[in-house]
Amino acid sequence: MSGRHEVVILRWPAEGSLVDRFADLLTAYHRQTQAEKGEAVADVDGLPDHYRAEVLDPQSAFAADVVLVALSGETPVGCLVLTVPVDGLAEIKRLWTDPAFRNRGVAADLVSTALAQSAERGDVAVRLSVWRWRTGAIALYERLGFIVVESWDERDQLVCMEARRSRCSVSSSPT
Repeated sequence: MSGRHEVVILRWPAEGSLVDRFADLLTAYHRQTQAEKGEAVADVDGLPDHYRAEVLDPQSAFAADVVLVALSGETPVGCLVLTVPVDGLAEIKRLWTDPAFRNRGVAADLVSTALAQSAERGDVAVRLSVWRWRTGAIALYERLGFIVVESWDERDQLVCMEARRSRCSVSSSPT
């Protein structure tokens, strides 16, 4: 271990307070995203319906997906959802690190763990979309083997990226 941080990545299922803390992470993710899009909301009730449903019942919203939670001690500090593959393509969604734990490798560990899980189950590729203004996230994805691809989403300012298994970095330690 490099000593960068004392964080462990766990795969759900989760119970009790961990579900609530994961919901808190999702809430922070969605509120920040809405604010960055110029559509700030005060609380969960202000989120669009599909995002509110994720926050209120994450176990149902992500029942078929791989949910990874980064823990510092017993405190969830980051999360990521890896969707069930469709035609061999899985998607990373909801990557979030608590701002107090940023720049410690948590996001890289979550993405690397997701890529490893994807490779284990035989996915052809992992894709994701990220807002153009999230340059730090784009740089991280590029370091981990993702490349920009033609958009599958019509929303303006969204960058679509993909990592094929042969390009993916599945190491959780930096080189």
